[in-house]
Amino acid sequence: MIGIENIGVWFPESFESNFDLKARFEIDDYFINEKIGVQKVGRIKPEEQASDMCIGAFRNLESRCAVDSTEIDLLVVVTQNPDSNIPHVSALVHGKLGFSASCACFDISLGCSGFVYALSVVQSMMKENSFRRALLFTADPYSKIIDPDDKNTRLLFGDGAAVTLIGPNPVWETGKFSFGTLGHLSEALTCTNSILNMNGRGIFDFAARTMPKDLEKMLTSNNLTKEDIDVFVVHQGSKFIVDTLAKKMGIEPAKMPFKAQEYGNTISSSIPIILQEYLEEFSIGKIVICGFGVGLSYASTILKRIKK
Repeated sequence: MIGIENIGVWFPESFESNFDLKARFEIDDYFINEKIGVQKVGRIKPEEQASDMCIGAFRNLESRCAVDSTEIDLLVVVTQNPDSNIPHVSALVHGKLGFSASCACFDISLGCSGFVYALSVVQSMMKENSFRRALLFTADPYSKIIDPDDKNTRLLFGDGAAVTLIGPNPVWETGKFSFGTLGHLSEALTCTNSILNMNGRGIFDFAARTMPKDLEKMLTSNNLTKEDIDVFVVHQGSKFIVDTLAKKMGIEPAKMPFKAQEYGNTISSSIPIILQEYLEEFSIGKIVICGFGVGLSYASTILKRIKK
């Protein structure tokens, strides 16, 4: 048995308040609190890179549990904004942490569905190769590609990172996964000439139409119903998206919370950041995790508590 043992998270020192941008973008408190739900977003320093974010998350993980570097057989980084095209971020993180030469490293280029996709990839590789433990990093500094004059992206996306320790003594093990892609709609979220462009309505329509059906499908494949789930941790695209999914699925808002008020949409890190909060909430036995975004891709699975 392998699964999630622990999670480390990291946020930058600097945050930008959306309330300070009300006049510039002609928005009000209601729009900030009830529509996007994001009150402030994290912003890395100009000299900071994805690999630095990963190191920060790893240091937080070390403060939470003992990590034996000799047991780390696999190191994976999910990012779409690497330090550079070459080398891959995972190699840079490996070098900074001084891990063994026998540790396998690679990057996965995915956005908001990336954590769930990578969780399946990492666990499959571990099982196939009898790996002991793996580190799954998610670090995507979208602030590097945001147009400061674009209300659709500047107010939503924040910098943050996470690292998930996967091994043989898990708090949670995963159930069956569900994956999908609507590639013909991928132009709803693109990056051209290093500038992020987002069709907010297109992303909302995609999530509202696709995710309830996929979540029902995933639950059925795991022989579960909505009533069996203690909490639904869905990608924190915006409060409006999360609230809409809860309403469409008939789930009370407390069971599908929006928690990104203080840091924003952290892309592939949005799910593990929330999961860290639930690690020691032993009353929560079953968690649905669901990511959706760039591609337009989506993925979901169930986490079942093992350790109490």
